[in-house]
Amino acid sequence: MRGPAEGGGVTHPSHPGAGGPAARGSAGPVLVARMDNAGDVLLAGPAVRAVARTDEVALLVGPNGPAAAELLPGVRTIIEWCAPWIDPDPPRTSPEHVDRLVRAVGGVAPRAALILTSFHQSPLPLALVLRLAGVPWIGAISEDYPGSLLNLRHRIDRGGTGEIPEPERMLSLAQAAGWRLRPGDTGALGLRRPLPDSAAAPHLAALTGPPGYVVLHPGASVPSRALPVQRCVETVAELAKAGHRVVVTGTPAERRLTAEVAGGTAVDLGGRTTLGQLALVLDRASAVIVGNTGPAHLAAAAGTPVVSLFSPVVPAARWAPYGVPSVLLGDQDAACRGTRARECPVPGHPCLASVDANRIVAAVTRLMEAVA
Repeated sequence: MRGPAEGGGVTHPSHPGAGGPAARGSAGPVLVARMDNAGDVLLAGPAVRAVARTDEVALLVGPNGPAAAELLPGVRTIIEWCAPWIDPDPPRTSPEHVDRLVRAVGGVAPRAALILTSFHQSPLPLALVLRLAGVPWIGAISEDYPGSLLNLRHRIDRGGTGEIPEPERMLSLAQAAGWRLRPGDTGALGLRRPLPDSAAAPHLAALTGPPGYVVLHPGASVPSRALPVQRCVETVAELAKAGHRVVVTGTPAERRLTAEVAGGTAVDLGGRTTLGQLALVLDRASAVIVGNTGPAHLAAAAGTPVVSLFSPVVPAARWAPYGVPSVLLGDQDAACRGTRARECPVPGHPCLASVDANRIVAAVTRLMEAVA
C-alpha cells in the first residue's frame, strides 16, 4: 500500500478567501459529501477521519450510502439526498428536489464543505447547490474551471505514478485543505469499533460458527462485476474439499443466487444481514472472495484479506481492495477494459470466467499463510 500522501496534488485557490482549512475559527460542522454507493462511502473513510480529528463531520450521501456512513469513525450527522447527475436511477431534477437539500444543509449550517468525487465525476453541480444553501467555503477536486463555486480547487498531479487509489485521491483533498490524519493513522480504511450491530454477533456466530471461515460473495450491484455463478459453485466445492468452512453472503434480492452457490455445502446468509451485520461476518472471516463491489471495500475496512475477482471495466489501481493483503484475479487486459460498462459487453464474461476454482482456492491459501 502506498502512503496516503503519494500521488500528490496541485492546490489552486479559486475564489477570494480560499485560506487554510476552511475558514478556521468560525463555528459549525464541516460537511463532507460522498454520493454514490456504499462502497464509495467506505473508501472516503480516511478523508472523513482527517476532518473529524479537529471538526464535527456531517456526511452527505446518496440513497445507498447511509448504512455505510453509520460504520465510519468520526461521522456525527448523516444527510441523505439523491444527486440527479450521479445516481443510476436519478429523480427528476426540480426546484422542489434541490430545495430539499438546500434546507437540509441549511439546518446543519456547515462552516465548510469538502466534495469528494470519483475521477469521472464533477463536483460543480453539488457546489452550486451548497452555495445556494449558504456554505461559505467549499473545496473539491475539479478539472473544470469552477469560477466562484469553489474556494479550493485541487487538481491531482499523478507525477508518472499512474492511477491513484480512490481513498488516497479523496484524502489528498482533505490534506490540501489543511486536515491531517492523527499520528499513527496509516490511511487505511476502517470501521467504528465496536461495530454498530455488535448485538447481533451471538446470533450470527450461531449461523457461521467460530471465526476462521471463508466468505464468498457472488453478487454485485453492477452486473458486469458479478462472479460467474458456475465458477462460484465450483469454488465452494473446492474450498470444502480443502477443509475450509464456507459462508455465502448476499442481499435480499440475491437469495436465489446465494442458495444456488451455497448448495448443501456452505452456510447461506443471503438476505439475512444488514450492512452492519455483514461487517461482523466479514470481520470474523479468514478471507473473503468477492468481485469489485461494496462488500470488497467492507472487508478491507474490517481488515480482512480479500481475493478480488476484478472485472477491468474500471481500473483496479483505483478500485481494488485497499490497505489489506489481497490477491487480484481476472484478466485485466480483457476487451471490456476501461469501458465502465454496467452489463458485460463480451459474451461469456471471459475476464472472470477464465479464473478457475483451483486458482481461487490457491489464492485463499496464499493469503491465509501470509497473515498466519
